[in-house]
Amino acid sequence: MLLEYLPLVIVLAVSLVFGIVATNASWLFGPRRPDPEKLSTYESGMTPVRTARQRFSVKFYMVAMLFIVFDIEVVFMYPWAVRFKDLGWFGFWEMLVFIGILMVGYAYIVKKGALEWD
Repeated sequence: MLLEYLPLVIVLAVSLVFGIVATNASWLFGPRRPDPEKLSTYESGMTPVRTARQRFSVKFYMVAMLFIVFDIEVVFMYPWAVRFKDLGWFGFWEMLVFIGILMVGYAYIVKKGALEWD
C-alpha cells in the first residue's frame, strides 16, 4: 500500500531539492557587486526624500484591510452567479442574506468612521 505513494514522495522530493538548489544557485553564481545606488530605496525613479521606514496612519491600514475583506466577499458572488439557475430560490435567498450581512457590516464601519481620512 505504501508503494502507491512512491510517485508522490518522488515529486515532493524533486520539488524540494529543486527549490533549495534554485535558491542557492543564485547566491553561489550571482555577481556580488554592491553599489550605493543599487542598495538605495527605489521610488518610481525619483531620489528618495526620506527613509522608507516612516510610520503610516492606522487609517491607511484600516481602509486597506476593509478593502480586502469586502473584495474577498465579492469574489464569493462569482460561483453563485455561475450556478444561479441551478440553485433556484434557495440560492437567491441565501445570497440576499449574505448581501444583507455585508451591508450591515458596511453600515457599521461607515458609522464608526473607519473610512474617513480626517
